[in-house]
Amino acid sequence: MRRWRRLWRRGVRRMTGPAGVGIGWRPEIAGFVAELPGLRFVEVVAEALTPAGPLPPGLARLRERDVTVVPHGVRLSLGGAEPVEPERVTHLAGVAERVGAPLVSEHIAFVRAGGLEAGHLLPLPRSRAAVDAVCANVARVQAELPVPIALEPIAALFDWPDDELDEAAFLTEILERTGALLLLDIANVHANARNRGTDPLALLDRLPLERVAYVHVAGGAEHAGFYHDTHTDPVPPAVLDLVGELCARRRPPALLLERDGDYPPATMLRAELDALAAASGFPVVT
Repeated sequence: MRRWRRLWRRGVRRMTGPAGVGIGWRPEIAGFVAELPGLRFVEVVAEALTPAGPLPPGLARLRERDVTVVPHGVRLSLGGAEPVEPERVTHLAGVAERVGAPLVSEHIAFVRAGGLEAGHLLPLPRSRAAVDAVCANVARVQAELPVPIALEPIAALFDWPDDELDEAAFLTEILERTGALLLLDIANVHANARNRGTDPLALLDRLPLERVAYVHVAGGAEHAGFYHDTHTDPVPPAVLDLVGELCARRRPPALLLERDGDYPPATMLRAELDALAAASGFPVVT
């Protein structure tokens, strides 16, 4: 039996999951985030925190307000052929306990191989062997986590040759075999469909939307014939339209605005949050 299930039964985790419209917590916008009166959850990069010691002041203030904090990992390399490094799993578990998280999230991707660090989230070949590798690593992580994990498919500029599965089948098999939740990045859905010439709605129609824990929304930009998921540009209308299409099929519990640089004035960030609320029907947080 997984450790997080034992802890839930003991009553260790009583906090509800993410709900409504949230935002990625970053030190550069900590003051802005702290002032959002209707904010119910934030996401924080797990590797930016330590399991011991005080939280950053802005994040500590949010916890005092009972704002849900979800640690988001970027370095586990769940799709790597090698087993996940135990110390990284221990760190993620410790951060989850430190912030009282109801769940954690990570990417279906790899970031290292043969001892080399890529510094980027790299896409997997959609093969049976890759499914096996991801499922084995997720099982290793689940055995140590105090809470459930949600898995995020990434944006990719290319596909590996000779894929055995399409994206929907690849993701669904991983989720079914691991029992994990889905962190659906709707901006990634848009980016991948744009770059591959596919229909994003066809993917939404085939994904197990009942498994969605929350949704990422972010901006991007065209460059050299590709759409790049930059997290430094405004959310385009096409992504907001996809939010509406998703909610028409099955409204997720929560939406989160990601911004990772080139931060605009507070009025523009508020406008983006309000646009997410309008597209989804959630209450505004500003």
